[in-house]
Amino acid sequence: MRKLGVFKSLIMIAIMGISSAAQSQIIISLLLGDALNTEKIEFGIAGGMSRSNIYSLSTAKPLNSFDLGFYFHIRIKNNSFLSTGVHVKSNVGATGMPTYSVGDVNIDDVFKDGTLTKKIPTFYVPILYHHRIYKRFYLEAGPMLGLNYKQTDIFKVSNDLGDLEYTRKVVDEYKRIDAGLMGGAGVKFSKSLKSMSVGISYYYGLVNISKNPNQKIMNNSLYLFMRIPIGISALEEAK
Repeated sequence: MRKLGVFKSLIMIAIMGISSAAQSQIIISLLLGDALNTEKIEFGIAGGMSRSNIYSLSTAKPLNSFDLGFYFHIRIKNNSFLSTGVHVKSNVGATGMPTYSVGDVNIDDVFKDGTLTKKIPTFYVPILYHHRIYKRFYLEAGPMLGLNYKQTDIFKVSNDLGDLEYTRKVVDEYKRIDAGLMGGAGVKFSKSLKSMSVGISYYYGLVNISKNPNQKIMNNSLYLFMRIPIGISALEEAK
């Protein structure tokens, strides 16, 4: 239980910088951990790093970001589970693209030789079939749905004036819903039903989320994650 307490403290510190809405959801999840974990349900916090890209844009380069959320593993039968949850803090997008005209001569002139980063914050909900092998290893696959919000284009350039940045809100240029397929694999730290695990997963977007008929934006993302169950009883942890 002492280790679990340490991990809870680290998680609480990590989420201090998150937006208030996302932070509230995570804190509520931590507080309700004991009630949400049952004999057939494993509930916990999931976090790690993601490396996303817009594979439909040839000039795009991968964008690295932090990913945080919570998960549920709901037992269906024996070693078969339904894995779901919410990626509360999750970004997709890309960087390294050429800039474009924003209709302002002064801005266009400054950033004409700069680079463009597209950031697309998204709440993702995976709906995966999760199967455990030898109680330690697992594979999972299925659809994942996303809700996009607060999309921004960030222009950056370095010149004689220093490192300059201009952020443009582009919410109206995107559709709200993203959807695709996710698959992954991981390993649990112990053979108990509920234990920490680490893994890797990949999301392949199937939806063009751009409203611009001349531009196609379809996301993909690679995730490296750790899952930490919350509310494990002392007896179960000992096992």
